[in-house]
Amino acid sequence: MATTAWHNTVARLRSHYPEINFEESDSFRWSPSVSTVFVGKIDSELDLATLLHETGHALAYHRSYYQDIQLIKLERQAWEIARDQLSPLFDIEIAEETIEAALDSYRMWQHARSTCPECSAVGVQQDEHHYHCLACQSTWKVNDARACQLRRYLTK
Repeated sequence: MATTAWHNTVARLRSHYPEINFEESDSFRWSPSVSTVFVGKIDSELDLATLLHETGHALAYHRSYYQDIQLIKLERQAWEIARDQLSPLFDIEIAEETIEAALDSYRMWQHARSTCPECSAVGVQQDEHHYHCLACQSTWKVNDARACQLRRYLTK
């Protein structure tokens, strides 16, 4: 697929959705702050599905979330748009297994963030970066860790 596929795919998306910016990048992601879908290398149908998923975020006007559980909802919605609305444009099928595997990565991320570093019980999210353990009363702060290693720091 490579370079020609990248240009053909993005050209088709731009013609259907001129209100969305598409920019070449090292990875696939939606940036609401600059209203841009960043497009990585397209070498497979999975890469194409990922691009359609990120475009789904743009079409759904996803901006931000405040609780980790909200992120799962946004991710599911973007995958549904990719599967139901965008994949027919490219005559590909996005399998439910592909969607669930992607969502599982977010579920594992969410579980890791919410696991108490003191006693390993699952805590309750207090705000974007803070959790509280009902079992041992510890609190901890987490980094974003979607693009880097998760860190949890005890605060109490």
